[in-house]
Amino acid sequence: MFVDEITLKVIAGSGGDGCTSFRREKFVPMGGPDGGNGGKGSDIIFTVDPGLKTLIDLRYLKTIKGSHGVHGKGSNKYGASAEDVIIKVPLGTTIMDLDTNLVIADLIHEDDKVVVAKGGRGGKGNKAFATHDNPAPKFSEKGEPGEIRLVKLELKVLADVGLVGLPSVGKSTLLSQISASKPKIAAYHFTTLSPNLGVVKLKNHQTFVMADLPGLIEGASEGVGLGDKFLRHAMRTKILCHVIDMSGSEGRNPIDDYEVIRKEIDKYSAKLSQKEEIIVANKMDLEGASKNLEEFKKKYFDKKIFSISALNNEGLTTLMEFLGEELEKLENESIYENTELESHMVFKFKEEKPYTITNDNGIWVIKGEEIEKLFNMTKFNEDEAVLRFARKLRGMGVEDELEKMGAKRGDEVQILDYIFEFKE
Repeated sequence: MFVDEITLKVIAGSGGDGCTSFRREKFVPMGGPDGGNGGKGSDIIFTVDPGLKTLIDLRYLKTIKGSHGVHGKGSNKYGASAEDVIIKVPLGTTIMDLDTNLVIADLIHEDDKVVVAKGGRGGKGNKAFATHDNPAPKFSEKGEPGEIRLVKLELKVLADVGLVGLPSVGKSTLLSQISASKPKIAAYHFTTLSPNLGVVKLKNHQTFVMADLPGLIEGASEGVGLGDKFLRHAMRTKILCHVIDMSGSEGRNPIDDYEVIRKEIDKYSAKLSQKEEIIVANKMDLEGASKNLEEFKKKYFDKKIFSISALNNEGLTTLMEFLGEELEKLENESIYENTELESHMVFKFKEEKPYTITNDNGIWVIKGEEIEKLFNMTKFNEDEAVLRFARKLRGMGVEDELEKMGAKRGDEVQILDYIFEFKE
């Protein structure tokens, strides 16, 4: 089964908690704090495995979770970091964040790998908080939560040349003649239900990859038939090889065939429509093909047209040599604009306040990534940790902002799912 699109929730591991501990040994008075830091949580890493051809191994996975870092211990013992989770995907896999619709990574090289969700750092032990003013802190941190992301994986097959055209025009036959690929071939529509790849070897030892993309029909760009799920694979190619049944053996007009597919390509993507295109007039061994080709050339006199009979292996050498020459002139290009890439996104200056405060039925609700992270890493069973949390909020201006908005002592304040009382 060919699977080329899946959605996953990835949850990186949280860091281990820091430890609150004091050295207690006979004859060692005032040993001081010795609580170690927690270990880092698992990263979720996606890497290329050239042996994989589909995303089927991930099809039934809904969630991928990392492991927590080990908690710190007394005697300055640091917790071990958790082992990263490595997910293998095929060459040509794009990973997109569904919350931002930005591309996290486009894995197009055999050694490509990317950290999709970062594990949380380990919480600091009380030893790390010791200062001149407070040499014996009685608090430590919880581990930082790991990143959580909802991602979509799309496989766009890597090929130099993409064969496009309506069903039963002979794309699979062509691929089988010029490579060792053995696609399904039959006289009915949609024999090919997934892209077939073939390696073409020329006499000068040049090689390139050709993809037989599944038969397209009118409305494909909007998902009709096999639809846009297979048009996406054409995005990777350098040259579009448009195969047409010039004999009209299916009862269709070759000019209409070309215009139907050309229209779908133009509607699907401006970038795809601008790729170099050649016309392959196939089935020239059949009656009526020569006459239809004359009419086709009159209308499309500016197109590069090659006459072949894939079944009889006629004209293929000339076609393949031309493709080889053209490919040497073309360089690899990204199929994404910079604005679509997470690594190139334009960062705006943060607002003065990294949080928001709203009143929801009499409860003051505070939201903000920095505050929520601080909250999650605070041990509220340790008095000094609570006081530190309050100082941090005060330093961010939360207390002043609440008073400006009309909050009174005794009012309820909510952070995440927890409610506190606003007081001195």
